[in-house]
Amino acid sequence: MKLLHLLLKTDSSTGPLIARLVLGLVMFPHGAQKVLGWFGGNGFTGTMQFFTGTMQFFTGTMHIPVLFAFLAIAAEFAGALGLIVGLFSRVAAFGVASVMVVAIFSAHAANGFFMNWFGNQKGEGFEYHLLAIGLALIVIVQGAGKASLDGLIASRLQK
Repeated sequence: MKLLHLLLKTDSSTGPLIARLVLGLVMFPHGAQKVLGWFGGNGFTGTMQFFTGTMQFFTGTMHIPVLFAFLAIAAEFAGALGLIVGLFSRVAAFGVASVMVVAIFSAHAANGFFMNWFGNQKGEGFEYHLLAIGLALIVIVQGAGKASLDGLIASRLQK
């Protein structure tokens, strides 16, 4: 019970609230692409096939082990929802930050720092990923902040 309280503990600061809401709202469409097929995504099956390399007609697959592919999809979708409502925010932020670190080193570092705003480079850089990691670190260190389910549960556990 003490470990759960430490995980959920937060104060009523607005900084972590802003960080988790922005991160959650930015990550949600990416997760919804991967799970639900919204916003032009492939849905869960298509994304798993792309990540794991089981998609027969597409050679650009990533060959990620099934467990890690599932965890990445869950971090983007469930993690985004958790951040938005402030539930298990530190865990959600850690998941999102982990996905961003892997994305930098597996796909974006070779393209440099900047996003591909004008379509004049080979791919996207990693500046977006660094911003997401920065927001996630605020939540990991400070907790969910104001208006979070974490704060509500932690206060009830303390009583």
